[in-house]
Amino acid sequence: MGIRIGIDTGGTFTDVVAVDDLTGAIVTTKTPSTPSDPADGFLAAVEKVLAQLELTPKDVTAISHGTTVATNRLLEGRIPRLGFITTEGYEFLLEIARQSVPDGYGNSYFWVKPDRIVPADLVRTVGGRLDHLGTEVRPLAEDDVVDAARFYRAKGVDTIGICLLHSYSDPTHEQRVREIVLREHPKATISISADVLREYREYERAVTTLVDAAVKPAVSRYIASLRRRLDRLRRGLPCYVMKSNGGVLSADEVVNNPITTMLSGPAAGALGAALIAQRAGYDRVLTLDGGGTSTDVCVVVDGEPTLTTEGSVGRYPAKIPMIDIVTVGAGGGSIATLGPDGSLRVGPQSAGADPGPICYGRGGSEVTVTDAHVVLGRVPPRLLGGEISLDVDAARTGIQQLATELDLEVEACANGILEISAWNQANALRQITVKRGLDVRDFALTTFGGSGSLLLCRLMDVLGLSTVLVPVHPGNVSAYGLLTVDVKNDYVRTATSRHDDLDPATVEKILHELRAEAAHALDVEGFAPAEQRFLRSADLRYFGQAYEIRVSLADELDPAAVARDFHAAHRALYGYDFAADQRQQVEWVNLRVTGVGPIAKPAERRVSAGATPQARGRRAVSFDGATRVDTAIYDRATLPAGAQLVGPAIIEEYGSTIPLHPGFAARVDDFGNLVVTRC
Repeated sequence: MGIRIGIDTGGTFTDVVAVDDLTGAIVTTKTPSTPSDPADGFLAAVEKVLAQLELTPKDVTAISHGTTVATNRLLEGRIPRLGFITTEGYEFLLEIARQSVPDGYGNSYFWVKPDRIVPADLVRTVGGRLDHLGTEVRPLAEDDVVDAARFYRAKGVDTIGICLLHSYSDPTHEQRVREIVLREHPKATISISADVLREYREYERAVTTLVDAAVKPAVSRYIASLRRRLDRLRRGLPCYVMKSNGGVLSADEVVNNPITTMLSGPAAGALGAALIAQRAGYDRVLTLDGGGTSTDVCVVVDGEPTLTTEGSVGRYPAKIPMIDIVTVGAGGGSIATLGPDGSLRVGPQSAGADPGPICYGRGGSEVTVTDAHVVLGRVPPRLLGGEISLDVDAARTGIQQLATELDLEVEACANGILEISAWNQANALRQITVKRGLDVRDFALTTFGGSGSLLLCRLMDVLGLSTVLVPVHPGNVSAYGLLTVDVKNDYVRTATSRHDDLDPATVEKILHELRAEAAHALDVEGFAPAEQRFLRSADLRYFGQAYEIRVSLADELDPAAVARDFHAAHRALYGYDFAADQRQQVEWVNLRVTGVGPIAKPAERRVSAGATPQARGRRAVSFDGATRVDTAIYDRATLPAGAQLVGPAIIEEYGSTIPLHPGFAARVDDFGNLVVTRC
């Protein structure tokens, strides 16, 4: 017997899924996350699932991991002192940045740019210059590089980012700078833009490189710690880490480019939910991953989550391929407080895993969304199959204090907390649909995560949704998603040319070079040439535009077909195109190749039909914050295919709860998914 294990580290729980390679059988479990050292929770998860299956480490064929180490470093501002080496005359590149203002100035009269990632006194410039085609205008001033390296060594700055002007066209100067710095400052950790983002736009390329450098020490330490501990279980146990682009990479390789692990866990959730929904017959879905700290939402079209290269982590742009995910601070641990105007607010602050909500009994003193669910009876008094007991009275006392300040009854206050949380989630879903010209009502919603399905009925009302799909084991979909993805590496090269002047031979030459890089990476990962797949694409725009649209390229380049695809994509995205206007030229900007090493996906598993389900108990539940209704409680594990339930009802399982409000119904499909509709 061989099993593969997926482990997703969240803010409150570490989720685990084990899949039997032979039978496709799936086992899920959870362990508390350990924010002080996520590796502790990771190893506890491995040991727990092995004990549950009565197996040993030698039975594990591979582990895939979704980690938040890099993301949390940036969100929490835990960034080491960074050095920045750039071309002479560009020392204020980070200061100038971009003119974009968040939220159109919001409610402020003035907006001040946030602190730069590297202070001005830690920026060093070097002589030498390339033009935009990579031709050397002036040779690299190596003495300047030596001076910069010795400066950083004297200052104790051990993490350095290098971004020279136009190095996307020729990396030679950057590579030489790295050699000299390491010679003079051997302890330095270095990232160069030619390795991180070989693409034009100097500010984004510089910041992306510096972000990569900033998280590299922490990710390297974490991966090294994981590797040591895994080797104690079994030396050489294969371990992959989820990347933001929807692929995985071996843990040993990911330390070379750690910025690719941004949104690692949320990306896995979107991919897992997309596969589950597609198998159930839904190709256009919105995914909603509700955890303890936040909610992540994504659009899936034709079974594939949408991708972007215009993402950010916190206040830093990260121009790397990533699944297009919007995150809001609306999770089970989100804290309810009174704002300066005396109104009720929920999030974005979270009680997290430690101390957690009041009802966890771990010293938490601030009211959370979970406490509101517990007080209204929507969540059972024991979680994870009885592993965690909830203190309902403590939660009620906490909400009572908040309700008194608002002059509300306890139930009304708890319902208000959940109403605000639901609207926060609804607004996130609107950001990825309405703000992008999509009608939210054209999509089914897939909810998962520990808290993702608790407010689904209210979301259906707020957004006018007709269908919500709740997968089997919704609390572990992100961990399941880790087992559904392939090894994937992205390579990009800026090669600007107007369409009428395009040289197809030059384009093919660059694509061939990128393919060779991708093939080498897959060789290192152990994939035979016959297994390797390569996806080609290009970023195009109308001449004079500031941003591009990605268009797929066939194996045999057909520039005219690519231009037609670009016009169609532009029309779909913006509502118009210039296909009939020969004066408006198309411009090619970036060429891309993605190397894919396929990994076997878990097999489909269907559930059997059976007898009419029977409630295992009843309890009084409030669905409106005013009255309590005697409500049937069902064990989801006992629901057969074809089962029909009508609200009010509560459907409970290990790791998740689904409140079915009055006026809603749920049907179990052939795969065990719950399909929720209005009566």
